[in-house]
Amino acid sequence: MRLIGAVLLALLVCTAQAQPYPSRPITIIVPFPPGGIADITGRPFAAVMSRLLGQPVLVENKAGAGGAVGHAYAARAKPDGYSLMMALSSIVSFRWRTR
Repeated sequence: MRLIGAVLLALLVCTAQAQPYPSRPITIIVPFPPGGIADITGRPFAAVMSRLLGQPVLVENKAGAGGAVGHAYAARAKPDGYSLMMALSSIVSFRWRTR
């Protein structure tokens, strides 16, 4: 009886269809003002992504506090893969030391 239940459950799981990704527009959050290096690299990247994925890729600038406003905005975004963040390695590579 357990074997039949396991087989039925496996068949049910295998028949579930996921939506293809992406099925709606993607947003790239740039935590700096327009015209900065993150924006200058983010916009062409968004254009290539849009062409390759067949969905609009929008660039949203969230400037302020040296990038902290945009980072916080990205951290609060729904974790569904439709909100990405363009980060600078010089900012995100800081290591905080605690003593």
